[in-house]
Amino acid sequence: MEFSVYTLASSSKGNSVYVKLGEDEILIDAGISCKRICESLSSVGSDISRIKAIFVTHEHSDHVSGLEIISKKYKIPIHITEPSARAYLRGTKTEHMAAVSVIHPPIFTEQVGALTVRSFVTSHDSAASVGYIVTDGTDKHTLALATDIGCITDEVSDALTGCENVILESNHDENMLLCGPYTYDLKRRILSPCGHLSNEAAAAFVSRLVAAGTKRILLAHLSEENNMPELAYQTAFCTLDKKDVFLGVASPNVPTRLV
Repeated sequence: MEFSVYTLASSSKGNSVYVKLGEDEILIDAGISCKRICESLSSVGSDISRIKAIFVTHEHSDHVSGLEIISKKYKIPIHITEPSARAYLRGTKTEHMAAVSVIHPPIFTEQVGALTVRSFVTSHDSAASVGYIVTDGTDKHTLALATDIGCITDEVSDALTGCENVILESNHDENMLLCGPYTYDLKRRILSPCGHLSNEAAAAFVSRLVAAGTKRILLAHLSEENNMPELAYQTAFCTLDKKDVFLGVASPNVPTRLV
């Protein structure tokens, strides 16, 4: 069966990932408008009516802002951890999302047709934050996603190591961040172990992933203020010994193909 993965959007302003295996299609996060998601799905040959489930990494707006309208129009099941649900669904404008939400503990496994989706805990300053491993059940096709991670924890390392396809945060260049206009408190938050992963930290982990067999890597969730795509790419590329590995950078606004 055909296995396809695209980021529909990836930045500090909005994130969504599309995964397809045969007739089974899911989204991870919906942090852009319902209209943009529909347009992006159409551009990659799909339609929102085909989406069987949406999995939420955490409750920050750049990962959930489109969910209420999607829930109202399409009634797609939304899988979210209990801490994130408690933090987000208490709002007055989330009644449609609440009606279709499936609440899980932070570590859970869900089957969507031929797709197996497993969560793992990540380090971020939200009520809860998880990444996901998506497989075909036989591990012939594997995708691991880890964004909004302040550091590479043992849980993240264990989850991503050995996966053929990886979407990994490469949020900021440390020098650009430190010399930029952000306030001291915001810089400290981003640089903390519960903040966002730097180009340098991502690059060091990329080399470990490739050594363990990863074949395709998409650098994601780049800061538009504190990073540049070519800088994130070159920082990671310079660590690669093998040249048969695909390394790309997710676009903030248009779909980017990983598989």
